[in-house]
Amino acid sequence: MNVKADPPIRVLGRETLSKRFVNLEKVTIEHATRSGGRIVVEREIHDHGNAAAILLHDPVRKAVVLVRQVRAPVFLNGGEGWMIEVPAGLLDGDHPAEAIAREAMEETGYRVENAEYLFDAYMSPGTLTERVSFFAAEIDLGKRVGAGGGLAEEGEDIEVLDLPLSKAFDMIATGEICDGKTIMLLQWARLKYPA
Repeated sequence: MNVKADPPIRVLGRETLSKRFVNLEKVTIEHATRSGGRIVVEREIHDHGNAAAILLHDPVRKAVVLVRQVRAPVFLNGGEGWMIEVPAGLLDGDHPAEAIAREAMEETGYRVENAEYLFDAYMSPGTLTERVSFFAAEIDLGKRVGAGGGLAEEGEDIEVLDLPLSKAFDMIATGEICDGKTIMLLQWARLKYPA
């Protein structure tokens, strides 16, 4: 007689708490423990879809294009609210490479044709389902084809910044750049383009 073992993780229940821009669920799971037992835990899970982020780099000028915009959660957590970040956005059903080309154009005005896929990462896996696909692309700062600034109908008011790569590195140390995805991509650039 074959006895089927319990799966390592089993969903016991899901309750929708809110379904607007984000979906918020209370999820109850049971999972195996390292000691061989099982435990039941409840978590509130935030889901708004997956995203993509890109580092736009001009290798001739040794510069990067970043954006600055208001982030309400940062302000509510005691920050000034204005964040300097790499261009990024939700996939909205598109392939990550297509989505990031669209977001780069909307936010910065630079056309991205050959984005290099780097890696995927979960930014806050304790509460968020979001998986971010990371990209890099070489651009020419002199060939900006659009205004950028984001989409007014989405409430975006985005400032486009071009900074020397060395200054962007320094801004991590001073706390002027404190966005996780931006730090990850700049650290990747530090390895790829050593000074």
